[in-house]
Amino acid sequence: MFDIAADTASIVLQQEGIQKLMLNNSGAAAIAVGLAAIGTGYAQRGIGSAAVGAVAEDDDNLVPGLIFTALPETLIIIALVTIFVV
Repeated sequence: MFDIAADTASIVLQQEGIQKLMLNNSGAAAIAVGLAAIGTGYAQRGIGSAAVGAVAEDDDNLVPGLIFTALPETLIIIALVTIFVV
């Protein structure tokens, strides 16, 4: 995945030059939300599986499991707020 990003960046640099690489507010907001969504998915992958395993072992772990699973969601909510600020 990172190889594709590096190749794309080099193509953009060759075709448009460094002057046209400045992001406007909409582009910066899109990158912020996209990276936040990737981070949220990455965090919830591990947290969700651990929470399900903990609940399978003991039913008392349901509430902490739900809380820990919902914590990364705040990251994407904050990223979505940036769209409206921009």
